[in-house]
Amino acid sequence: MFEDDISAAMPVLRNGGLILYPTDTIWGIGCDATNETAVQKVYELKKRSESKSLVILLADVKDLLHHIANPRPDIADIIAGFTRPTTVIYEGALGLAPNVINEDGSIAIRIVKDPFCRHLVKRLRKPLVSTSANISGQPSPSRFSEVSAAIRNGVDYTVKYRQEEAANHLASRIIRINKDGSIAIIRD
Repeated sequence: MFEDDISAAMPVLRNGGLILYPTDTIWGIGCDATNETAVQKVYELKKRSESKSLVILLADVKDLLHHIANPRPDIADIIAGFTRPTTVIYEGALGLAPNVINEDGSIAIRIVKDPFCRHLVKRLRKPLVSTSANISGQPSPSRFSEVSAAIRNGVDYTVKYRQEEAANHLASRIIRINKDGSIAIIRD
């Protein structure tokens, strides 16, 4: 199924390289979210300003405790209630490359249910950057065939799994959990 892709992606990710992969939403560029040099390569490839932070993927809600200073006590219940991929912006990022964190100290995290992404993150044992596989300002690729040559040529490994899929995928919903615990919808 996708075991060969996971095995091939591991040394690339562990050595600070970039992968092109299908996420639980659209095609993305990924790297180890704790490796500042790898994160810098993502910004350079996308021609994106470092002032725009990146999304990271985690496999389990319990992993939030390693990367968020004060998660809401009911965060697991909130995430369990999501009916589609939802990225949550949290205050107080911890244990991540400084250049993956927003200037205000917040971090955008999505807990993935997609089997491929979960296996990838679990095997890496670190949070995984997930940013749309496009040059900044260009449309986000909803399927592999829409990924530009510049992006395909700029990564160290391209996942083969799901390349032939014809279905269009949508970007995730984005919500923010504010300091007072209230929730704001950023992108629905």
